[in-house]
Amino acid sequence: MAGQRKKVKISVYLDPDVTTMLGDYAARREQSQSMIAEAAIASFLSPDDAERREAIVAKRLDQLDRRLTRMERDVGISVESLAVFIKFWLATTPALPEPAAHAARAKAAERYEGFVTALGRRLAQGPKLRQEISEDIGADSESIGGGNQ
Repeated sequence: MAGQRKKVKISVYLDPDVTTMLGDYAARREQSQSMIAEAAIASFLSPDDAERREAIVAKRLDQLDRRLTRMERDVGISVESLAVFIKFWLATTPALPEPAAHAARAKAAERYEGFVTALGRRLAQGPKLRQEISEDIGADSESIGGGNQ
């Protein structure tokens, strides 16, 4: 017993909820509350605890950064897709005289419903457009559109 250090008794005030949690945890682990409290305090005061928490936060921030980067890419694809479609539609769709415009609006409503149905199927089944588009868009984009859009 020469290598054992004498323990010092201290008194602390704990919130009743914390006291209950400590008692429940100690009972589940079949350890004394004193031993659990000592281990928790030692862990809290450990110099590497701050480094460990910092590493956890840094890892989480990296994950969030990657998600944000993917979201920015996806929004960029969406905006560019919409812009290309609008440009194409405006360039190829002539204005209709009024009698034909009414029939065209009715047909457009029918076609729109078909579009929404097809979009719903595509979103449910995949693959998503963003998955079909290469991550390395830079070099390929000029060959697709001729570079002068």
